[in-house]
Amino acid sequence: MDKKKLKKLLEDVQEGSTDIDRAMEHLDDLTYKNLDFAKIDNHREIRTGYPEVIFGQGKTPEQLREIISFMISKESNILATRVDPEVSGYVSDLSPDIQYHKLARCLTIRKKPAEKTAESIAVVTAGTGDLPVAEEACVTAEIFDNRVERFFDVGVAGVHRLYDNLDDIRKCRVVVVVAGMEGALPSLVGGLVDKPVIAVPTSIGYGANFSGLSALLGMLTSCAAGVSVVNIDNGFGAGYLAGMINKL
Repeated sequence: MDKKKLKKLLEDVQEGSTDIDRAMEHLDDLTYKNLDFAKIDNHREIRTGYPEVIFGQGKTPEQLREIISFMISKESNILATRVDPEVSGYVSDLSPDIQYHKLARCLTIRKKPAEKTAESIAVVTAGTGDLPVAEEACVTAEIFDNRVERFFDVGVAGVHRLYDNLDDIRKCRVVVVVAGMEGALPSLVGGLVDKPVIAVPTSIGYGANFSGLSALLGMLTSCAAGVSVVNIDNGFGAGYLAGMINKL
């Protein structure tokens, strides 16, 4: 409940159009909703500008269903990440607006009218194998009203593909670069654009890739200025951060 709604509730009590018991029901969930197994942060959007996001991995279908059932009663857009297809089917009847993004493994419910930003976020991948992580970043940025431009499979093994798209990438306000293997693409992009670059290492690669560790270390030791790094396979974190930068 934001300040305007709280003020309206108090006014309704004073006028007699809402009784005390009804008002107390609203106030019970003022800061967070206690579901025993989860405590849903109702104030997060007031504090940070973004509502709480559901991390689906590790949650049972029943837990996810109960969390979403409560959050649907609010006015904020809903994003759940790392949701498996069979789990998404368990909650699909909760709202006609539920959309499951299979490649990203994300579930979204849009409660607010879309108001896309004038500026765009570029999401760039080294290879096709990086698409699930990249799409997680895209879906995250888009549900929070950012315009996203996708530039996929433009890795350093065929660098001409990147140069063919460079003019369009440079028009975007922030660039998310998703890469596995040795993770070289963010350094290359960082040396070619005048925008902040968010590097996302993925677990895609052969044995010495160490499930993304080699890409992570390569990105952390990048010689290009203006490159920041999120954790391995953390498309959500990159999309969220890119959205914040895009709206500054």
